[in-house]
Amino acid sequence: MRPVETTEDLQVCWLDLHRITAGHAELLLSLLRRFGSPQNAFRASRSELEDCLGVSSPLVDAVAGGPDARRVSAELTWLAQDQAHLVTMDDAAYPGLLREIPDPPPLLYVRGDPAALVRPQIAITGSRNPTAGGRRNAEEFANALSRAGLTVTAGLALGIDASAHHAAIQAGGCTIGVMGTGIDRVYPSQHRELAHNIARQGAIVSELPLGSAPRRENFPRRNRIISGMSVGVLVVEAGIHSGSLITARLGAEQGREVFAIPGSIHSPLARGCHALIRQGAKLVENTSDVLEEIGACV
Repeated sequence: MRPVETTEDLQVCWLDLHRITAGHAELLLSLLRRFGSPQNAFRASRSELEDCLGVSSPLVDAVAGGPDARRVSAELTWLAQDQAHLVTMDDAAYPGLLREIPDPPPLLYVRGDPAALVRPQIAITGSRNPTAGGRRNAEEFANALSRAGLTVTAGLALGIDASAHHAAIQAGGCTIGVMGTGIDRVYPSQHRELAHNIARQGAIVSELPLGSAPRRENFPRRNRIISGMSVGVLVVEAGIHSGSLITARLGAEQGREVFAIPGSIHSPLARGCHALIRQGAKLVENTSDVLEEIGACV
């Protein structure tokens, strides 16, 4: 294979190896840890690849064949658009906190400003069907934390996530939406305008290949990125089986501060927050409770 010299050559190597591993971060990370870079993985001998991936792995033939720009033409066309970026683990724009988690995404598709990814972030999450009080709390906390200099990061979902994104935008702050689909497929579809506004005032991000549909298993995986990029996770309102608790658990495992807003003992949507508080999350009543824990990061 000819030496890799141009930015496009590097992008082709990253994108093609990402395509070959079907977006499975653990496989791509194995290749990167063994060979140091996608370029070196494509230069590796068959025996070296078999030693890394397994003798019977169907990936060996694909990687041994070398990178092919024709296989990633759709991705290259997407990258040619305005505000479209590829951020890999080798880039300065890759979030430092995210790089430290056990299973970081090797690359991120970004629409918007990649510089947003390295700013101090607070993850805000909660129910997709919140109460009016829950929405109000999400908006007030997101607004105040934005004004304090934190980027509000959430999952572009219905309910608390959307309220947090909207409030950060209205406050003139930065917000990041982490998607559980390919970056070219906004889910839920009614959030297309919201995604556009987020990209204009921050960034939307996905680790998944272009065209990836909203599959159930992708969203819990997406949550590790939300918590991984952030200095803390704030759960506004959540039931006892809420997916928001996954984000909180991942945040705790990653060494992030976890915050929870308490509610009525009669409200099912307070039980998840109360469970987190019993497990050690900090009970918060105002933004000062959050900032006193993470103020040095702002």
